[in-house]
Amino acid sequence: MKNVGIFYHPLNEASQTKAKQLQDLLVSHGITVWLCSAWESETARAQLDNTDLVLSVGGDGTILRSAQAVVPRMIPIIGINLGKLGFMTELSADEAIDRLPALLSGEGWTDERAMLQAELVVDGEKTDTYHALNDVVVARGAIARLIRVSASIDGKHLTDYKADGVIAATATGSTGYSLAAGGPILCPQSKELLLVPITPHLSPAYALVLPAETSVQLTVTAPHQATLSIDGHINMPLADGASITVKQSPHRTRFLRIHPEDTFYRSLEQKLKGKR
Repeated sequence: MKNVGIFYHPLNEASQTKAKQLQDLLVSHGITVWLCSAWESETARAQLDNTDLVLSVGGDGTILRSAQAVVPRMIPIIGINLGKLGFMTELSADEAIDRLPALLSGEGWTDERAMLQAELVVDGEKTDTYHALNDVVVARGAIARLIRVSASIDGKHLTDYKADGVIAATATGSTGYSLAAGGPILCPQSKELLLVPITPHLSPAYALVLPAETSVQLTVTAPHQATLSIDGHINMPLADGASITVKQSPHRTRFLRIHPEDTFYRSLEQKLKGKR
């Protein structure tokens, strides 16, 4: 490792303090380091070309921003948890200083996660493409009224949801909003796609686990404005008739880990109860 980037949560003073401590540690090992707010992805992208590793200092939200910033590069990420749950993080704030040198020396293993690609079409024209590590959500906007979402799978109509929205989630996202909406938990390295309605009313209420190669199209019908959310932090309004096609992204997120591969399952119940 010659060049390392550190993302931190700009509104968390402890995150910034820990980031500076890690910078000092890395510099003492002869490593070039840059620091950047996880909310300033464009600034970070300008520094990523020669970066060998990214440290994400914060919680799962900071990791989601870090993962989006490095796309399309597959730079490994080490998550250092200063948040609450830390499903995606690897090191606690207390152990980061002690265990980071081992990871830098080549210990550990690579955890590769699937991402989603979402293409937004408005008035028949593709406007934007996004990549998500957790989920793509089509939901109601500021007005507390249900929306209608027509769902098609591989070009064939599946159903019309009348609901607060619909979630398309990765295995990584299966422990997030999808789980809160009643979806199942998938093996983190799984490539399957989840389709989960949010509080449906007189329409299908079950979650679907779809093969990795599936393409899902969600079309909004709502007299009032709906919302498209990518990983919870890229949010934009959706007009009536807007369509989103969701499928597996050609990109992946790579995490560098040092804890045993079964740690996810051993700590799952503890994390679901909101304990660190």
